[in-house]
Amino acid sequence: MDSVEVSTEVYLPPEEVYEFLLDFPRYARYSEHLTGVRQFGDGTPGTEYELDFSWWKLSYTARSRVTDTDSPNRIDWRVIKDVDAVGRWRVERLDDEETRVTLVVEYAPGSADDDALELPRFVSLDWVVEKVKPKVRTEAERVVRRIVADLEGEPRDVTLEIETV
Repeated sequence: MDSVEVSTEVYLPPEEVYEFLLDFPRYARYSEHLTGVRQFGDGTPGTEYELDFSWWKLSYTARSRVTDTDSPNRIDWRVIKDVDAVGRWRVERLDDEETRVTLVVEYAPGSADDDALELPRFVSLDWVVEKVKPKVRTEAERVVRRIVADLEGEPRDVTLEIETV
């Protein structure tokens, strides 16, 4: 499995950060390639989301499910269609004024269903996977930066710790 982990500090208590992260449909405002989110449930385990992505000449709808929550510490999810991927938000209190927020995404690039995308002629799924890998990291960074700005009410320089495997 490949993985991307992006973390930073937010100047709010964990409870506020956690509640904010539960509102998954708003994520479409943070991502360049996520164009829409439909929610089926209340955000608790079992809630499913359809996520519409668009990049280059490709459009794709992913389906994910919240698998576990531990308020205000963690939200776990899994992609349940076409690719083997899991992720989580971790929220940890650092002190009275600061909270560490971490987005972890783990995915198996080779697990993508060959029939999931209608690819242009002469374009292979392997080519698409190699082009998408760096986009996963870039999107994770963008989402975390924009979430911090929304949570705190204004943009600021955000120090991100990024680990990719």
